[in-house]
This record gives sequence, C-alpha cells and structure tokens, in this order.
Amino acid sequence: MHPPRELSAPLAPAPWQRAALGANLLAPDGGLGVTIFEEMTTLAVQTGAINLGQGFPDEDGPAEIREAARSAILAGANQYAPGKGIPELREAVAAHQQRFYGLSPDPATEVIVTTGATEAIAASLLAFAGPGDEVLTLEPFYDSYGAVIGLSGAAHVTAPLLAPDFMPDMAALEAAFSARTKVVLLNNPHNPTGAVFPRDVLQRVVDLACRHDSIIISDEVYEHLTFGVRHIPVASMPGAADRTLTISSAGKTFSLTGWKVGWLTGPEELVSAARTVKQFLTYSSGTPFQSAIAAGLALPDSFYEGIAASLQHKRDILSEGLRAAGFEVFSPQGTYFVNVDTAPLGISDSVELARKLPALVGVAAIPVPVFCHAEGAQRTRSLLRFAFCKKAEVLEEAAGRLATLRGRL
Repeated sequence: MHPPRELSAPLAPAPWQRAALGANLLAPDGGLGVTIFEEMTTLAVQTGAINLGQGFPDEDGPAEIREAARSAILAGANQYAPGKGIPELREAVAAHQQRFYGLSPDPATEVIVTTGATEAIAASLLAFAGPGDEVLTLEPFYDSYGAVIGLSGAAHVTAPLLAPDFMPDMAALEAAFSARTKVVLLNNPHNPTGAVFPRDVLQRVVDLACRHDSIIISDEVYEHLTFGVRHIPVASMPGAADRTLTISSAGKTFSLTGWKVGWLTGPEELVSAARTVKQFLTYSSGTPFQSAIAAGLALPDSFYEGIAASLQHKRDILSEGLRAAGFEVFSPQGTYFVNVDTAPLGISDSVELARKLPALVGVAAIPVPVFCHAEGAQRTRSLLRFAFCKKAEVLEEAAGRLATLRGRL
C-alpha cells in the first residue's frame, strides 16, 4: 500500500492567492507572506553574514560574451526581437542540442527564446494545464513551479525524492500518476537537491507519461553543471520526443543570471502552444543579449568542462566546512546547491536553525521544507540548502565560519 498522493490545498479565491499558495507564500490570514529568501537576505544584511541562500553567482560570465553584448548594443540591436527570438540564437540553440545530445530541433519551428527559463516554464504550464488537471512534480520542488501551477488552476501532485541520493521511489512515483495527470514537470539536474537522474529513472518517467498520455516539461537549466556524471535530456529517451518540451537558459551556464535569456525546444505543435501564451507575457526580450548568448553557445568544449570542474571544486570547499560543523552532507551530482541534515547536531527544525545561523556563525542558508507541501515539509524538516556558486575565497571564509557551529550551539 502506498500513501495517498500529496496534492496542494484547494484553490484560493483570487489568481494571485493561488500563485502565493502554490509557492508557500500565503499567510494564514489570506495575505501575502514574506519569502524565506527575502527573510534570509535581510538577516544576512543585518548580521553581515555570507549569503549562501539564493543561487546566483558573485562573478560575471565570460568576457567574450559580455563584449558581444556591448557590440550588439553599439550596432543598434536595441529594438524588439522577433517574438520567437532572433534567428541567430534559435539556430545556436539547435546546434547546441545537436552538438551535445544528438537532438535536432528545427530552429524555425521547434525553438523559441524566452525571458529566462522562468517564462518558458510559465508559458508551457499555462498552455497545457488548467482546472481539473493535475501537474506532477518531484518534491522538493523549485518554488516557481508551485506558483504557476496554482495560477493555472491545476492541482499540484508530488512524488518524493528521498535522501541520501534524492532519487524517486519508483512505486510512489507510479502511484502519483492518474488519469488527470496532464503534465509531468521534471527538473534535471534537480534544484534544490542536486540530484542528476540516471537513464533508468528518466525512462520510467517517460513510460508513465506515455501510459497516462501526459506532456513532459523538462527544466534542464543546470545541464552543464554536473560532477562526475553526464546530463541526459529526457527528450532523448525512447518515447519522449513527441511529448516533451525541454527548457534551458544562459543564466546558470554562463553566470549571467541577470540577462534572463532562456529557450524552449520540442515538437512544433507543443512549441506553438507555448509560444501562443509566451507572446502575451513578454512578447520578446533582451535583443542584444540574444546575439551574445548565441556566441556563447558556440564556445569550445573546454569552456563547458572548465565551468563544471570549477564548480565541483567550490562544492568540495563548502562541503568540508559543513562536515566540520557536524552536519550530514549529501554530496550533489549537479547544480549550485549542497544539502545537509541538521539531525546529527540534535536539531530537527531547519527553519528555526536557518533563522539563527546568520547571527550564530555569519552564514545564511535556506531550509528545504519551504520547497515542499505539508507532508514533504515534515519529511525534510531537518534539511538545509547552501549555495556554492560563489568565489572560492568567499566559500573558504564561509567554511571556516561553519566549522565553529558545533561549539556555538
């Protein structure tokens, strides 16, 4: 017997409340609560703590990409781009998919450029999911998923990822599907756990999606940031191509998160549906940045290998300090994030510890329960997430501070 599928709470009255409820931001009185990210950032500023909460780099991306953007601005690329993106970037995205994965989307009909991956996710979900439908995600889940699912009016169903490797329980995953599962929203490599799903897990997701005639939306923004394992796009799995929209972006790969350049690829009929929604969200964005990212996607393999190796080194610096603090450290295979269990220190409430940590040792983190529904929050209540996408010297300082935690509790 499996526990009942975990669904989000019933629809709140207004669309903004549904979005807030989905992202765990709705206060008990129905008002808008403060995000844990805002709370931790405020505490970090007040205490002078190193902020390892939000996942953005503290170093700019490659100089040649930034220079390409400057050149594009000076050359006059400052007006609206075509709604589906400039041809140069759509062609570069298609070439990237062929180069790394052997996939061959048509840049004219099967690729669109979006305002970051966030817009691509929103446009895709709003195109296909609505009241009466269910959207299945793994849990913990990135907070924008819950917000957009709530906005769509669909029910949010989850299947758990379990420590220490954060792989799904296959029986629980199968039980989470139903005849109403319109969309499976996959995140691989996975934020916040750092898991990178192997071929057998991906194939099981595809097989279940085929059985239930579900669309797969795959958020793969950390595709090049893996450690010792290779990223496998779900669209490359047997049975997936005709039902999968693949999403990625420049922000994480090139450490240019503020540019908000993303893209979406897949079969023409699915891409067209997402584009129909997308054109009434932003229509187009970032014209000079689009051509610069096209140049970035053509960088040599050594660049992609280098960014992964550098990030792995940073992971290891921070992980050493976290182990010295007394945490159980779950070493990630990808992304910007490492998760720890606070239980070995006798702490069962990571939210409470997160609120104390900036003053205790001068480091801020994010509690994992905020990425979950109620049952999942209970299951992950002792877990904390730290971001290691910072300069090595910053991480070394943070590691040193964290190593003093045990003596300060």
